[in-house]
Amino acid sequence: MKKIFITTIFVLLATFLASAQQHPEDKGYNYVRDISYVSEYETDAYRKERCVLDVYYPETDKGFATLVWFHGGGLEVGNKELLDGFRRQGFAVVSVNYRLFPRCKCPDYIDDAAAALAWTFDNIERFGGTKDQIYVSGHSAGGYLTLMLALAKEYTSKYGLDADRIAKAYPVSGQTVTHYTIRKERGLPDGIPVIDEYAPMSHAGRGGAPMILICGDRSLEMLARYEENAHLQSLLKHFGHDSVLYEMQGFDHGTVIAPAQSMISADIRRLWKQYSETR
Repeated sequence: MKKIFITTIFVLLATFLASAQQHPEDKGYNYVRDISYVSEYETDAYRKERCVLDVYYPETDKGFATLVWFHGGGLEVGNKELLDGFRRQGFAVVSVNYRLFPRCKCPDYIDDAAAALAWTFDNIERFGGTKDQIYVSGHSAGGYLTLMLALAKEYTSKYGLDADRIAKAYPVSGQTVTHYTIRKERGLPDGIPVIDEYAPMSHAGRGGAPMILICGDRSLEMLARYEENAHLQSLLKHFGHDSVLYEMQGFDHGTVIAPAQSMISADIRRLWKQYSETR
């Protein structure tokens, strides 16, 4: 496990960059919105409404990397988003909507996330990207979905995708036990952990993509969120999984997303450079 001490200068710089990037259609990038990632023959009206994604990608570059991003909101609220820290970074961003509780039940949102990821592998070359460099990330509930896609391979295999093809996963403050909304759906007590087939850590021994787990300060995070991630990291380490955990000191569950964007963007650029130099 590692700790990151973010300086005041970094925070001020991140704030400046965010305020300087107000227009989503940045020069040199295309931004295509509300693309359906489910079958044209889908009959579920709610799934047709929610299962759309946006693709933000370099206009002229070819063979670029792609980050698939899942929003947070406790599996109950939220919408796809293009975060400032992922704009104009040289890679594409696929931001995804998925069905939400209570209008859907577990594991519908996991299935939607798998369908969106498979869609990206099947279609990113049409936009100029390479399917060899597809990364997955998300914050909070999106971090939970990221973990399930990377570790519970049956969800992506349903769509003909081997989850091990994910270049790297970056779950940010994701639950590693069974998500609290799933527990709520079952009428279980709040705060009491459950580890079953919907707990990412129950799949830790099954291999998967390299992973950076990112979490806020343990004293500021949501209940046991850091401890859950530390537990998962211990299991991943035991099974020889290529993974590391970063604790962002001084950041809570919401604000951790800012330094996480910087870390993820830098790592994707580094890995894409390594990849392009060996082609």
